[in-house]
Amino acid sequence: MNRIILRYATPIVIIILLIFAWVISRRLETGRQDVIPLVVAGVIVWVVGTAVFIWFWPRITVGGFKRAILRRGLGGGPIPVNTLYAVPGTATPDSAGGSLMATGAEDLLYVGGWLDLREGAQVLHTPELTGRYYSVQLTDPATSANFAYVGTRATGSAAGDYLLTGPRWTGTVPDGMTRIAAPGTQALVIGRVFAADEADLAEAYALAQQLRLSPLRQR
Repeated sequence: MNRIILRYATPIVIIILLIFAWVISRRLETGRQDVIPLVVAGVIVWVVGTAVFIWFWPRITVGGFKRAILRRGLGGGPIPVNTLYAVPGTATPDSAGGSLMATGAEDLLYVGGWLDLREGAQVLHTPELTGRYYSVQLTDPATSANFAYVGTRATGSAAGDYLLTGPRWTGTVPDGMTRIAAPGTQALVIGRVFAADEADLAEAYALAQQLRLSPLRQR
C-alpha cells in the first residue's frame, strides 16, 4: 500500500482536483450561489481529511508491517511475536515477489520481528560484530518514530544484552544489561547486518541469526 501511494500520489491528487474543478464548472452553469456551499464543503473535507491522514498514517504504515510479519513473515512463514527472523539473502526492489524489506540496499541482510511487552520485559541479544556494520531500530507504532537504536553507531560492536521494557515496568535491571524503555507496549523491530559480497553472505547470515529476543524471566 505504501508503495502504491508514494508512486501514484501526484496523479491521484491531480485527478481529485480535476474532478472537483469539473463539479464546480457544472455548478457554475446553474448559478454562482450553488458554488459557495460546495467550495466551503470541499475546503472542510480537505482540511479535515489531511489532519486525519497525518494522524492515522503512521499507525497504518507500521500496522501494515505488523500484519505482514505476523501473518506472512519475511520469507520463512509467519513470525511469532517476540521472535526475530533473519532473511538469508539480500532484498532489493527487483527481488521476486517484492520483499517487504526491499529498500534498494544490496549489501544488507535484514532481520525483522514484532515486539510485545504486555506480558513482561524482553531482552535483545546482539553478538560480537567487530568490523561489521549492523543496526537494530525500534519503532513506535503509534507515531512511526524510531525511539531507539542498537548497533555499530549507537552502542558499538561488542556483544550485549538490552532490556526492553514497557512504560509501566518497575523491575530491576540485571547486571550487564542496558535498559531501553519503550513509549508503548509494542514496537516494530528491524535489524540490518552488512554483507560485503556473495562470499560474505554465509558469515553475515550466521551473525544476523544471533540477533534474538527472549523473555527476561527465562534468563
